[in-house]
Amino acid sequence: MVRLINRNNIKYFAAVVYRVLKLQEKLTFIKNINYPKQDPVIFAMWHANQFSVHGLENRGNVNVLISTSLDGDIVSYVCENWGFKVKRGSAGKKGAIASTLQLLECLKNNESIVLMVDGPRGPFHEVKKGAIALSRDSGVPIVPMHWYSPENTFKAFNSWDKMKCPVGICHIMNIYGDPIYTDGKTDEEVAKEVKEALLELERIAPAKYEEAKKSNLWKKTK
Repeated sequence: MVRLINRNNIKYFAAVVYRVLKLQEKLTFIKNINYPKQDPVIFAMWHANQFSVHGLENRGNVNVLISTSLDGDIVSYVCENWGFKVKRGSAGKKGAIASTLQLLECLKNNESIVLMVDGPRGPFHEVKKGAIALSRDSGVPIVPMHWYSPENTFKAFNSWDKMKCPVGICHIMNIYGDPIYTDGKTDEEVAKEVKEALLELERIAPAKYEEAKKSNLWKKTK
């Protein structure tokens, strides 16, 4: 069976996806809650929330780690055109030493990085060791992040990660947890702390969204 998307036409599909998302960008309004004041940090999110990077500030100083798969080629193209720096690979996995070293170099240069901590193929909501190892080696904290909207245009797709993406006019909140450090903790303890922080952000997001809505956050000028 011939795969619809392959190495020969991937650039075409990536360009089409970017044009669609560029149109969606004009209809998407993201506001940040508790955005980290320090720099650099390791932004950590579930794979489902990968497009929440659109709300990050100072994109030119943020590196996004993206898998080397065909799907990753599309995401990479989009992220680069959004102004992010892109690194390809999968930190913490066998054979990923080169990409891990690249990310460490980014952190040492005071550039932040983004990691989908249960990606690229799961297990669902299980924190892998990549972000933890990078944080331990660099001393840079992990900052959990989550995005949320109650609007019907904020869709969850039927994929293993239940990826979320706005489709149409959508007001979204990016919410950030407190920095997590690895000092004095085992990898297992840090993984549990990151997971609990991400689940807690998901739990409190509806109430925080209502608070932001009542304060007319989306009506305020940037």
